[in-house]
Amino acid sequence: MPFLLRLLTASCLVLAALIQGPAYAGMTIEIVGGAANRIPVAIAPFLPTGASGDDIAEIVEADLRRSGLFNLVDSSGLGKSGEAEIVDHGQWRARGADALVVGQVSRAADGRLDIRFRLYDVVRKVQLIGFSYLVPPGMSRAIGHKIADAVHEKLIGEPGNYSGRVAYILKRDGRYELQVADADGFNNFTVARSPEPIISPVWSPNGAKIAYVSFEQKKPIVYVQTLADGKRKVVANFRGSNYSPAWSPDGRKLAIALSKDDIAQIYLIDADGGAAQRLSKGGSLDTEPVFSPDGKWLYFTSDRGGSPQIYRMSVDGGEAKRLSFDGNYNVSPAVSPDGKYLAYIRRVGGSFHVAVQELESGQTQVLTDTHFDESPSFAPNSRSILYATLVNGRGVLATVSVDGRIKQRLTLSGDLREPAWAP
Repeated sequence: MPFLLRLLTASCLVLAALIQGPAYAGMTIEIVGGAANRIPVAIAPFLPTGASGDDIAEIVEADLRRSGLFNLVDSSGLGKSGEAEIVDHGQWRARGADALVVGQVSRAADGRLDIRFRLYDVVRKVQLIGFSYLVPPGMSRAIGHKIADAVHEKLIGEPGNYSGRVAYILKRDGRYELQVADADGFNNFTVARSPEPIISPVWSPNGAKIAYVSFEQKKPIVYVQTLADGKRKVVANFRGSNYSPAWSPDGRKLAIALSKDDIAQIYLIDADGGAAQRLSKGGSLDTEPVFSPDGKWLYFTSDRGGSPQIYRMSVDGGEAKRLSFDGNYNVSPAVSPDGKYLAYIRRVGGSFHVAVQELESGQTQVLTDTHFDESPSFAPNSRSILYATLVNGRGVLATVSVDGRIKQRLTLSGDLREPAWAP
């Protein structure tokens, strides 16, 4: 059952009771859908392998493979094409590649890594891009993701998402944990842990902080925590429940849902805490606010029409406009960074699916065929949606493209909930 179903039935205290089991670094990527016409790309081993401690070519290949947009061509038996060597375009073309990534890694005198790569069009026999990076040894995996991003953008025409991070909730050893990991599941670490539930993580616009709700004081309280030093601060601890934080695009405000006046309503508060300014009015339950990318609007869930639906109102308050009309249960809004799409959870029969609405036209589409989806979160390039779902009774993270063609399950060992993609 999605978390907001619990909220809208005033049962938020039972959240995350389903979260259980340990989690470990790294994700198993299962492609359950893909693009019809994938671009054939070869990734040659970077020279010399092992200089960085990570196999950068392997990282780039894994990133591109899990996108569902590329067909990775077998590079075995063709030798090692370093960045500075002459590329035999014919042999790669004979393998069926349209594009080729080559690179090399060396150590500078100060111990840093000199990582270089080139992307070739082997059909036209021309170089498309080439970059070099001088970084500490611990940055080699991050550079692999950056190379994959650059290749993706050049070949697809839009930014990749491989360098991003995700936050999510799990329960391990009887404790709830807010964790952050790279988009491929590596380099995961715990931001906060508690014997009581932690819910609703949201990233600050600069990615330096996370706001979340913790029940460690036996009631939902909103905290903001800085990732670099682990320092955190209570920003909302009013009478009743404090939940559903959302950052303003400039990082100065949080929109939150408070029940301090007996029923959940939407308020604005400084990101450092302070007095709360009430925005929504009336006797309906209003919750799950999110800002539009330009900061002018708030999207939220309300039952003011008799059933939970998605609405929009000005950040200055005033009249709210209903946006969702298909079905009698639509919750958990998320707005794409480019402002073009609205994602939310729709109930169809007894199942809960990720749906997306094109805001300009109002056209909607159900994207998923899983049954218990929750917490949609857009990738920074607005082309994919991260969400949590149940598979064989266990929570997993998954992604779906905004056109529904590319679906993945990102399987960490554990039962996961409420993912959030970093900006």
